Amino acid sequence: MNLQSLTRRSEFQWQIEPTGNMRVPAIIYAGEKLVTEMDEKVREQLVNVATLPGIQKAAYAMPDAHWGYGFPIGGVAAFDPDEGGVISAGGVGFDISCGVRALQTGLSATDLTPIKSLLADALFHQIPAGVGSTGAIHLTDSEMDQMLSGGARWAVGRGYGFGQDLERIEEGGCASGARPECVSPHAKKRQAHEMGTLGSGNHYLEVQRIAEIFDAAVASILGLRQDDILISIHCGSRGLGHQVGTDYLKSMVIEGYRPIPDRELACAPIHSDLGQRYLGAMRAATNCALANRQIITHLTRAAFAGVLPGARLTLLYDVSHNTCKIERHRVDGETRELFVHRKGATRDFGPGHPELPASLREAGQPVLIGGTMGTESYILVGTEESERLSFSSACHGAGRAMSRTQATKQWQGRKLIDDLAQKGILVRTRSYRGVAEEAPGAYKDVNAVALAAEQAGLSRRVARLVPLICVKG
Repeated sequence: MNLQSLTRRSEFQWQIEPTGNMRVPAIIYAGEKLVTEMDEKVREQLVNVATLPGIQKAAYAMPDAHWGYGFPIGGVAAFDPDEGGVISAGGVGFDISCGVRALQTGLSATDLTPIKSLLADALFHQIPAGVGSTGAIHLTDSEMDQMLSGGARWAVGRGYGFGQDLERIEEGGCASGARPECVSPHAKKRQAHEMGTLGSGNHYLEVQRIAEIFDAAVASILGLRQDDILISIHCGSRGLGHQVGTDYLKSMVIEGYRPIPDRELACAPIHSDLGQRYLGAMRAATNCALANRQIITHLTRAAFAGVLPGARLTLLYDVSHNTCKIERHRVDGETRELFVHRKGATRDFGPGHPELPASLREAGQPVLIGGTMGTESYILVGTEESERLSFSSACHGAGRAMSRTQATKQWQGRKLIDDLAQKGILVRTRSYRGVAEEAPGAYKDVNAVALAAEQAGLSRRVARLVPLICVKG
């Protein structure tokens, strides 16, 4: 990105001044190197988002931002429905409520060493992954609607996990206001056999070791210690979420708000019938993702129990990063109810926020930034300052530095797996091409992204994790 087109507000804050049809400025949070490496398309998309009606304060991009569909990935924008605010399918994304769930094992790195290969095989065997993967759960039409209404609560009620899991999931594991009747039969059909599956692309299950603690006090509150073994599960709403996005994008192109600067930003007024139908379907897809990660948690516990009888996996936190949520935020000195789009961005309420579970309120909301196979991941927590800076939002991962096609031209999956094994990282996959597409070198430097999030004031680093086992589609 050309820095001359930006106004530098601080070392980690860059602004695009309002011009033309922009209703608000656009703000990028990142260090100079990360901004320079961003595609010009990020700037173009942010400018377009800033033209949408009802947008409040600014259109934001997180340190991991890169080109997306409509909104940049890593994009955040909040809309006031009483000022003509809109809801955009492109502002949520196609993998609705894709997110990361972190599990604590109570194990240390030395506990894992003798059974590492056996555990990798058990996880790979237990958890279906890959393009078109299906699981052992087959939902009837009635069960499908119950799942779309109940989310992780439905899954726990079916025996996939425990009641205490729900305390560590956003909104208690269930998005209210879901309307299964607004989800197309085709979307439901695509999901009928996909519950409890990882899918493909950048989705994964990783066994990780805490390699570094940055904030000992917060780590103590979260129960994190050096060399602890954690598990990260990164996946979303699979075929159903993608179909909901596809269906409503088409409807918004035909029926939605006019004019828009880009067809990919098709949207509808929040108060319109189309806007309300999309919100109902999106919340149903959110529940699908929450239920999916809950079932995968159950399968992960079963795999661990088969290798390490007595191992008890507890949920640290589950956060989504392709959502639109109703939240109360301060704008121009007053508190308003806004619809906050986060595409490839996570919510990160600061310490003391009333929506956080009591056990986490002192620390702030965990922010889970995922790496890819050979790279680090991070646990951060939200800050009070992020409310003012970004509607309590932070980044969600490293962010792609090149396309999947470019990655497959540069790396070979089989060789990557062998190279990672030499470094002590065991990869289990059904697709060598999928591994090449997600090569560590195809992503930005996750260490720089996490540091930028901290230095911009969006969140605070708590722990750095390194991968030991990775299961991919």
